Amino acid sequence: MEKTTATKRIYSGKIINVRVDDVELQDGSMSKREVVEHPGAVAILAVTDNREAFFVRQYRKPIEKELLEIPAGKLDEGESPQSCAARELAEEVGMAADELRQISFHYSSPGFASEKMYVFLATGLKKVDVARPEGEFLEAFRLPLAEAVSMARNGDIEDSKTLVALLLAAGIFNL
Repeated sequence: MEKTTATKRIYSGKIINVRVDDVELQDGSMSKREVVEHPGAVAILAVTDNREAFFVRQYRKPIEKELLEIPAGKLDEGESPQSCAARELAEEVGMAADELRQISFHYSSPGFASEKMYVFLATGLKKVDVARPEGEFLEAFRLPLAEAVSMARNGDIEDSKTLVALLLAAGIFNL
């Protein structure tokens, strides 16, 4: 256990805040911890009755490349994970779900960030018309779920939330 003795916020942004904590370690020595504060996010594995899953291809600036991902997004202040998942599913792939069930949560990178990612399984999908948020550029498409799980196992999918969801799906759908 580490005891925080001082905190200094060094950045406040639209998506994240960054702080530096002075901490006392278990042996009594002092150290610093850089912490990225994030409000949390959701990821949605949306599966059709034909066992196809919705994906998006999106450019990610921090790694300077496009990634294949499941729909996902940041929680707005005061928003529940369930509401966020429904909103993101509509905004990113134009779908609504009869059933939207949380199947997991994980911390995306707990060594330096507080982000908690809630993973949902969406079924009973129906098309809806919702405008995509300004500044969001992505390509939405479907893949057979079994093919996507195989891609995850082969290293063709590099996004962690998508890997988590597909590994869970492999068990849920016996793939």
